[in-house]
Amino acid sequence: MELVWATEDLVIAGQPYPGFPILLWGSMESCAPANQFFRHYLLRGAIGSKRSWPNTGRALYDFFSFLEAHNISWLDVERGEAKSLAAAYRDYCLTTCKLAPNTTRQRLTYICKFYQYALKEGWVKRLPFAHEERTVKSKKTFLEHVDASGVMTMANDVMPRSQKTMPKFLSMTEIKLLLAAAENPHHRMMMRLALHTGLRREEIATFPLAYVFDPDKAQRTERNLRMRLDPYDGSGMVTKGSKPRTIYLSRAFIAELYRYVAKVRGERVSLSKPPQKALFLNQFGASYAEDGKSLNRIISETGMRAGIKVHTHMLRHTYATHTLVSLQRNPSNGLDPLVFLQRQLGH
Repeated sequence: MELVWATEDLVIAGQPYPGFPILLWGSMESCAPANQFFRHYLLRGAIGSKRSWPNTGRALYDFFSFLEAHNISWLDVERGEAKSLAAAYRDYCLTTCKLAPNTTRQRLTYICKFYQYALKEGWVKRLPFAHEERTVKSKKTFLEHVDASGVMTMANDVMPRSQKTMPKFLSMTEIKLLLAAAENPHHRMMMRLALHTGLRREEIATFPLAYVFDPDKAQRTERNLRMRLDPYDGSGMVTKGSKPRTIYLSRAFIAELYRYVAKVRGERVSLSKPPQKALFLNQFGASYAEDGKSLNRIISETGMRAGIKVHTHMLRHTYATHTLVSLQRNPSNGLDPLVFLQRQLGH
């Protein structure tokens, strides 16, 4: 099996789809069932982001590769064996590959969606999995992708139970060590923006230059200023699901962003002829990729120099944790801490 990513030459209904997953058999012929499913599932209006493309493509690539390695047809759903195709792949992921239960769950989600589509299209006569009743332990937990009623749910029987883990975050000491290890001023400001706002990596990578202003010239005296993150305002902002939201930044930090633009950003602006909409530019003077994946490398390498294991999303958890503690210690401000955080983080 081969998994490749489309170029702009892939045009569907007059629209190019670079980066779209394409699955090929070992003979380099199209794996038509998987590719038809990709078009059906990933191009729906409900899928508001291209970020689902790689995970869906890799899940089916790994599943079909597993079947190919064991000389099993994906159509063989009525094998007459106690273990279904989906269950066999689940055990392969958990036992042989030592994947985390949640990673295995994510892969199985796409595989089960594929078979549901195959059943609808008449390619198979039954699904390679069944459903069973499971108990939801509390109202705060839920089983994804199933309908729930009360404490009992009908859940997909091949899915390993979801493993809930506490989000990891940095202490104040670790924050100081991380920022001190960031010798590159551009990288340091990206980390500070993450720690001040809890933005996702793609939101940091595409944060627009147009959003930065001098609060003194604007005669803004409030301690905290509202800022609208809007993917439709032409600034280049990218948010999860393309949903606009309003966040709050301290006046002092906005002033620091403005000083960064005035005194530091110009070092990289001169490296690129066309003007860039994004606040942060790479070493070539170009914007970072919209998915913000390169930020993970920057932040993890900085963390290694500081002796800290860290990634971009951990900075989001760090912001959320310290902000929640601060708001709970100061109830006089009249804010509901959880509601404020949900809106700030875009949940």
